[in-house]
Amino acid sequence: MKRQYMQDQQMDQHNLAFHPYNIMLFLTLTGITMLFLALTGAYIYTRVQSQYLIPIKVPYLFLLNTLVLLASSYTMMLAKKAYLLDNTEAYQRNILTTLLLTILFVLMQLLAWKLLYSNNINIAHSNLASYLYAMSILHFAHVLAGLPFLVMFYRTAILKMKEPVSVLIYFSDPLKKLKLNLLTFYWHFLDILWVYLVLFLWANQYIK
Repeated sequence: MKRQYMQDQQMDQHNLAFHPYNIMLFLTLTGITMLFLALTGAYIYTRVQSQYLIPIKVPYLFLLNTLVLLASSYTMMLAKKAYLLDNTEAYQRNILTTLLLTILFVLMQLLAWKLLYSNNINIAHSNLASYLYAMSILHFAHVLAGLPFLVMFYRTAILKMKEPVSVLIYFSDPLKKLKLNLLTFYWHFLDILWVYLVLFLWANQYIK
């Protein structure tokens, strides 16, 4: 009986590993990665071909936003850990914290672009400025794409985790676990992508 149970569990994990959601996320992240590699490659090509162009100094808010995104990735990891430990309060708290940090990231990014624009650094300023805006706006769009899922997870956690039975059902649902894993992975990906972009733009300030 125990052996059959273990076999059933392994079969469930195997089926979830090849779930369409996993495949969709893999294809999506592969496409995003190729897109940003192409943009950074085009940036380097533009610099080589037009050496007179002066790189745009990375706004300090971009650097601060890196810390905000790192913090949101950390709280997302804590939420997943709390889910695995069946810790309702910690799960709800960390999902909410991740949501609030993401909103803070969005607001600070809007402020960063506003400060750039107030210093006459807009898309028409130079090709390098266009790349900076393109890369940061595309990343911003992917953060916004993940925001509704965070809201949905938090709303579900509040509405369906009120009494022991509903909590047990919530924590034992393999599909919810899969979706949380995917959201956590997506958030870590966005974090790594932003760090890569900021480091790339920052390093280019000092390359002659």
